[in-house]
Amino acid sequence: MFEPIRKSLFNLKQNKFFELFVITVIIISALEIGAKTFDLSPTSLIITKYIDIFITLFFLFEITVRFLSEKNKKDFFKSGWNLFDTMVVVISLIPIDESEMALLARLVRIFRVLRMISIIPELRILINSLLAAMPRLGYVVLLMFIIFYIYAAVGSFLFQDINPVLWGDIAISMLTLFRVMTFEDWTDIQYETMEVYRFSWIYYMTFIFFTAFAFLNMVIGIVVGVMDEEMHKERMMSEPSMNELQDQIQGLQAQIQILIDRDDKSP
Repeated sequence: MFEPIRKSLFNLKQNKFFELFVITVIIISALEIGAKTFDLSPTSLIITKYIDIFITLFFLFEITVRFLSEKNKKDFFKSGWNLFDTMVVVISLIPIDESEMALLARLVRIFRVLRMISIIPELRILINSLLAAMPRLGYVVLLMFIIFYIYAAVGSFLFQDINPVLWGDIAISMLTLFRVMTFEDWTDIQYETMEVYRFSWIYYMTFIFFTAFAFLNMVIGIVVGVMDEEMHKERMMSEPSMNELQDQIQGLQAQIQILIDRDDKSP
């Protein structure tokens, strides 16, 4: 008895119009959150309140549909995105708007915008790729920190007397080097030190080469490689398995056999 209902809910979840409506509600939720940052009239506050109630109830309905349409209910909680969506919806249901935890309620409603990621597969692939790339990026970040530390120590020793505001100690020097790496008026820093050390441009050129060019390209390469792997996994999951294909073929063969038998029995 429950199986037809589950299939109906599954078809509803897979329906493109339903997905577009969910995305529309998420966008409306984002606009409603942004509207509350302005000074609104009492009428507008009442309207936004009812919109918020509708959005909360709709999200409850949508997450219930996704849960009931799952064939194996345990698989629903194996997905981190499903857990995140469920947590946001459950916390949104807690009536704490007028309590001391009103700020928490507003923050949770802001995170409802992130549900766009769990709805749109392309965004989900991007986030999963970034998360999967973190272990590999850790070694690149460690190497970059070593380069930063060495150059910051050298810069502090050489340029401290020139400009203690930028090179006073190793911590401030690392902040200055971050500014150089992001090309934020870095030539002003370079020309200031070149007045004392003529060949200090070598210091900046080599640092920019290591950080802005070499390490940045390494990070991009790692992320692109992991993203390609995630897209391949997504395609493999979306494509039917061999067992499913065999079941479909057997089903078609059974239907064809039924049609043949009907033709043979017909006068």
